[in-house]
Amino acid sequence: MSKPNASELVILKYLWSAGRRTAREIHESIGPAQGWQLSTTRTVINRMETKGWVKRDGESTEAAAFYVAVLDRVETLGGLVRQLARQVLDLKGPLPAALFAESPHLSSEELDELDAIINAAEDKERAERGE
Repeated sequence: MSKPNASELVILKYLWSAGRRTAREIHESIGPAQGWQLSTTRTVINRMETKGWVKRDGESTEAAAFYVAVLDRVETLGGLVRQLARQVLDLKGPLPAALFAESPHLSSEELDELDAIINAAEDKERAERGE
């Protein structure tokens, strides 16, 4: 599966913390800081819905669709961390999830899960190489 780009990640992080929101609520919370117009926010959300990363979850009293994140927070962040470490920084060996202990996006339980996700993929690659 492909990884979210920077714009998609901003929306995902907001939905993970805020829960279901309308496109307007998403835009009002993150759009101005990104320099986005409401139409840009809607375009990114629609693209993410097409990819199956967000989904509609009911409607507000004004008939605006609510959106929720479908991608799992820990799995998604783990994949991004692993990609950064391997493909950008060329790091080898186990990656310590403790590096992300100060992140406001992860609880201690999620950090443990992140550690398992990151290093399980490393173990699998080692096994495939016969190490």
